[in-house]
Amino acid sequence: EVSCRRLGGGSVQAGGSLRLSCRVSGTILSVFWSKTKAWYRQVPGQVRELVAEITGDGAINYAESVKGRFTLSKDNTKRSTYLQMTSLKPEDTAVYYCRFGLSWGQGTQVTVSS
Repeated sequence: EVSCRRLGGGSVQAGGSLRLSCRVSGTILSVFWSKTKAWYRQVPGQVRELVAEITGDGAINYAESVKGRFTLSKDNTKRSTYLQMTSLKPEDTAVYYCRFGLSWGQGTQVTVSS
């Protein structure tokens, strides 16, 4: 099971920060380590887009729109990934989803006001 949640309120003003967490349950460490762990976001009416991912070999990739502002990290012992979002912009407003392999979390709303 993949569960996503916000750490803190879901609405912030532009320039603010939020942290999202994603916990994977029911998986052993070696499996957690080996699968790609990613964060996506989706605005109504638009395609879900990749925000950041960490591959099984540890490579981290970011969408151009979030480079330098978002940081993806993981805690293997907690089977969790975290997306630290700083310098948030109104265009970051979306529902954010985490993904573990082919499994999706339930999504969490992030709203950034100008």
